[in-house]
Amino acid sequence: MPIRPDHRWLYPIDWRELSHFVRFQRAKGRCEHCGRPHGARVRHLGDGRWYDEERRCWRDDRGRRVRGLVSPERMPRQLRLAELAGEPALPSTRVVLASAHLDHDPGNNHQRNLAALCQRCHLAHDRPEHRRRRWATLFRRRALGDLFLGIYR
Repeated sequence: MPIRPDHRWLYPIDWRELSHFVRFQRAKGRCEHCGRPHGARVRHLGDGRWYDEERRCWRDDRGRRVRGLVSPERMPRQLRLAELAGEPALPSTRVVLASAHLDHDPGNNHQRNLAALCQRCHLAHDRPEHRRRRWATLFRRRALGDLFLGIYR
């Protein structure tokens, strides 16, 4: 997730090195919440379940093994026919790890406050903070509009 320009001064000078350490040394290139590997193209079902190619099994959104699902190669005939026609049978995404602040405070760069998260887990973790910021932004815009343009209709 890109750093907002107004928050850039909260990050230390060595943020790149710190982020790299958290993502690749400590987490070994995997999401610390769901276990998805960095840089891999992962096939998923859209509800959080994804296929772990390395371990040849399905996993849920917390990285736990899911039983009862067959491998993508043994999926129903309709999916295989779609794949032969050039359409992807299962949607896939490329996993990118990012360092996330667990308490949403970019000034708190302690190791216990940082986690290596894939984009899906990072968005899920930051959802309440994004809602709060969205509300604040809309509130600020509306207040400026009331101040300079009058009451909204």
